[in-house]
Amino acid sequence: LSLMAEYLASIFGTEKDKVNCSFYFKIGACRHGDKCSRIHNRPTFSQTILLQNLYQNPKMDIHRAEAALWSFRLLQLLSKKHNLGVTDSHEQQHFDEFFEEIFDEVEDKYGEIEEMNVCDNIGEHMIGNVYIKFKREEDAERAVKDLNTRWFGGMPIYAELSPVTDFREACCRQYEMGDCGKGGFCNFMHLKPISRELRRRLYGRRKRAGFSSFDRFPERRRSRSRGRERDRRSRY
Repeated sequence: LSLMAEYLASIFGTEKDKVNCSFYFKIGACRHGDKCSRIHNRPTFSQTILLQNLYQNPKMDIHRAEAALWSFRLLQLLSKKHNLGVTDSHEQQHFDEFFEEIFDEVEDKYGEIEEMNVCDNIGEHMIGNVYIKFKREEDAERAVKDLNTRWFGGMPIYAELSPVTDFREACCRQYEMGDCGKGGFCNFMHLKPISRELRRRLYGRRKRAGFSSFDRFPERRRSRSRGRERDRRSRY
């Protein structure tokens, strides 16, 4: 029995594990969602939280406009090349402003952030996902409880504790080498980088004040039922 327990522990969350979903364990998101044949073990405590679909990726709007004219394979090619009509400078500025606002708001209200990452993937289960790893688990727990009562940019925030703690395991190796054949539809994280200037500013001097999109919609009252999946789809 002890050998079996050791074996099961060694394969937990890996592709050899036929019971627990390896993608959810590594990525904190699975394209099958609640229909997945394997178990999504949601953590009861973690340093990391997931803000689902929070970043409004400009590429997604372009994909929708193109969908009526182009095939899925061509969309994959376009997403792989990251050449979808949004200029690099405009997109980077838009992203940096978003990243800084979220980072400042969350760290100021809930506690020190060790790492924050935003997915550049365009699959429905990963698009705009924001992962925030706190220094302390209790800060992550408090953030989830509070953020689920708040709005950002006119949309309700959906926050949950995430099993992801090692982003190196969650990231796509091919993407990091500039050669992911699945493009934006990859099921591993394609992390969107912030500018070097912003990185130095955020991780060097944490506390700042300013206007926040949170302030416009500070609280919300909304059912937390699984029916929210339908609500999320309607936003894109």
